[in-house]
Amino acid sequence: MTISEDLTPFEAVNHFFDSAADVLELPDSTRRALRTPQREVRVEVSLQRDGGELETFVGYRVQHDNSRGPYKGGIRYHPSADLDEVRALASLMTWKTAVAELPYGGAKGGIGVDTGDFSTNELENLTRRYTRAISDVIGPTRDIPAPDVATDAQVMAWILDEFEELKGHAPAVVTGKPLALGGSSGREQATGTGCVICLDQLVNDLGRSPNDMTVAIQGFGNVGSWAARRAAATGYRVVAVSDVNGAIIDEDGLDIAALVDHVDRTGSVVDFDASSELDDDLLTLDVDVLMPAALGEVINHTNVDRIQADIIVEGANHPTTPAADAALNERGTHIIPDVLANAGGVTVSYFEWVQNIQHFRWSDDRVMSELESVLTNAYRTVNDAARKHDISPRVAAFVVGVRRVTEANQLRGRLHPDRGGHAG
Repeated sequence: MTISEDLTPFEAVNHFFDSAADVLELPDSTRRALRTPQREVRVEVSLQRDGGELETFVGYRVQHDNSRGPYKGGIRYHPSADLDEVRALASLMTWKTAVAELPYGGAKGGIGVDTGDFSTNELENLTRRYTRAISDVIGPTRDIPAPDVATDAQVMAWILDEFEELKGHAPAVVTGKPLALGGSSGREQATGTGCVICLDQLVNDLGRSPNDMTVAIQGFGNVGSWAARRAAATGYRVVAVSDVNGAIIDEDGLDIAALVDHVDRTGSVVDFDASSELDDDLLTLDVDVLMPAALGEVINHTNVDRIQADIIVEGANHPTTPAADAALNERGTHIIPDVLANAGGVTVSYFEWVQNIQHFRWSDDRVMSELESVLTNAYRTVNDAARKHDISPRVAAFVVGVRRVTEANQLRGRLHPDRGGHAG
């Protein structure tokens, strides 16, 4: 079957949903119900810039499914954050939280804006106005936002403060907060660390050793930098990394600790001593492991034939188009899909939420131990489903997630078992 490269992000996610629904033999009525978001909010966010001019941006909050618990999902500030992309990411969060067996549903938010030239004052005002606009649909037991592209702990602190000005004390309304405001240890490094935890499981299954494997990471932000640190500490040789300004390579392995210090000082990986500028596309390097940890759809029809890595770990959300995914699977590439690989972030967000509700802080060791347990169990469950149904790990992950969400909706009476397919 030929898969179009012109699918929108939401259509691309639903392509994999439908593949899982075929395995589970779900009828069309159930598929329509599970595809359709339960709520979509569109708001206008007006901001007076420091120079006096007034600009208006469009913001969104899409709540996809809450059958297994409160909606959960990040907020991104990026020009590509339109309704279709936010819908796609909200749907992915539904399946991701179900794969990790967290008591959450899926949501996502965003504002279509480039904040690259925003002052701190402008960023804070934008965040507070957006928070006020969506305040009636979020809350500690309703919908819990978190950081995403171009948002961070400070942005979460502003959301927390603005929400509490309106609703009262509610530290569990957001996760990814600063430690001083109830954040959890381990949250910052959780997504990148989780990617490597999943990689370790696959490498062990393949009978290989990290010490003999090279890694290239596209993106050296929160996810990529922490993945690089965990990978290097585990014994992998991280030979190439990139950011929006360029890419660097060192065949002997980059000194990740020194590189992190360099990025802290200069804001970029470029011009790092003991490395060379990379002229080729990092995604097509001859390495053992490739980790796309930036934006979506970077592996597509234009470069899939040149991808050489035999393992791909998806640190970013939907970095591989359906057509490219099919081509990679056909030639035997091992892919750890985004709904599994980058679930570490939402897992530690869950730990933070639990700590806020309990008013009790966990130790670093407990957070990391619990994270490893959750992701190892999720990896094994997906691997078992892939073997049972003879399907790819990505479709298997969707099978696990869709099965669990279908069951929850049936038990609530939203879907009827006699018309809702079977659990597979």
